[in-house]
Amino acid sequence: MGFSASIKSGFSNYFNFSGRASRSEYWYWSLFVVLISIIETVVGGTGIITMLVLFIPGLAVFWRRMHDLDKSGAWFFIALTGIGGLVLLVWACTKGTSGANRFGSDSLGSDDPAPPSDPAPPSDPAPPSDPAPPAAPDEPTSQA
Repeated sequence: MGFSASIKSGFSNYFNFSGRASRSEYWYWSLFVVLISIIETVVGGTGIITMLVLFIPGLAVFWRRMHDLDKSGAWFFIALTGIGGLVLLVWACTKGTSGANRFGSDSLGSDDPAPPSDPAPPSDPAPPSDPAPPAAPDEPTSQA
């Protein structure tokens, strides 16, 4: 997912705490928040508006990011312990589970089931349904 698609997804899922968010969606959203905060600070703002407007969708993207790892979004609260933020940072950088998990289909769209590891051997081919009739013995053969 690209930058603009991630921002669009963040706003279109403003209050959506279900489903999954890929690493790219999470990190592009985080970059967007940082850029907006910098712009607001340069213009002379305090960052309060950015925090108020972007906190809920940012929390929702993070919540869905945890779902991509097959973890509850409630792990967000471990950040309140101080060192928990480091754990969350590592998890945010970790690749999500492949295929569907208890929170939904794969955010990267790779829900195709894996091919069987030991496929069944092919069955014997069926005999031809209409074999050619044998040549008649009394027909002359052509000799050059």
